[in-house]
Amino acid sequence: MLSFIRCTVVALTWIAVGFHAALAQDYPARPVTLIVPWATGGAVDTVARVVAPKLSERLGKPVIVENRPGGGSTIGSAAGAKAAPDGYTLGIPGSGSLAISPTMYKSLPYDPVKDFAPMALIGRVPFVLIVNKDLPIKSVPELVAYAKTNKLNYGSGGAGSPHHLYAELLKSMTGIEMTHIPYKGSNDAIKDVVAGHVQIMFSDTAPAIPLIRAGTVRVLGLSTNVRLVNAPEIVPLSNLGVPGFEAAGWFMVAGSAGTPKPIVERLHAEFKTILGLPDVQELINRTGVVPIVTPPLDELARFVETERLRWGKVVQQAGLAGSL
Repeated sequence: MLSFIRCTVVALTWIAVGFHAALAQDYPARPVTLIVPWATGGAVDTVARVVAPKLSERLGKPVIVENRPGGGSTIGSAAGAKAAPDGYTLGIPGSGSLAISPTMYKSLPYDPVKDFAPMALIGRVPFVLIVNKDLPIKSVPELVAYAKTNKLNYGSGGAGSPHHLYAELLKSMTGIEMTHIPYKGSNDAIKDVVAGHVQIMFSDTAPAIPLIRAGTVRVLGLSTNVRLVNAPEIVPLSNLGVPGFEAAGWFMVAGSAGTPKPIVERLHAEFKTILGLPDVQELINRTGVVPIVTPPLDELARFVETERLRWGKVVQQAGLAGSL
């Protein structure tokens, strides 16, 4: 009986391997859907619409971008995670849904570790630290000194947003105190920095750079060590009095767990080629996103786990664990 069971298991394994091989060999036989867990018009949505036509050309089938916003990107991320594991529905989960939400939310409609098959890391989103132009602060040391004797309010696009957590990271690394003022969206927060209703915030680069260049707000530094292609004059905070400061949003293409390995490898190679194209890099850089020519597949899961542990610690230090 034991021998029969073993033979059955081996046979079923080979049948599964053969099925996956056949599936991969015919892939793609129909259109591919790329789920963006944010609304249309945002940076990630724009990147997806830059990449999708290129992927369509290389696969020989239409690639359809579908927006499923809501729940701090958890709704769209869950849709990608729960799709059939056949490579025809891909998601673009990011640092919010994979690295921050697992600690902030009491429960999630997906397992950030077990439910995804990472395929390619495709972009990083740097932020800039901006202050109201009338504030007597022109550098990070001046910010630290000012915060010791004055009350500072910082704006964000909502609890648990990058704007929020990057400010909390800055607080922990500099020892300053600031009060969080959450908004329904980052655009409202930026408007209030300009108006002086809040004094400071970490902002996405796309809306902030025109304001910086117009003198409407003042920039104190960049959240990443790698400078922006479209604004190389903005110096990293790590070089301006906060050594070791490094914070960026990121997003990747992922299928659902169980997607056949040949399909994962095929898509990994395709995205790596696409993100290396000069015209794609130029278009993505214009959105304020830094394009990434993805690291190898075996590094992606480790990257996500490292980020989950890192930002989970920031969430806990800020007293936000299980707050949503």
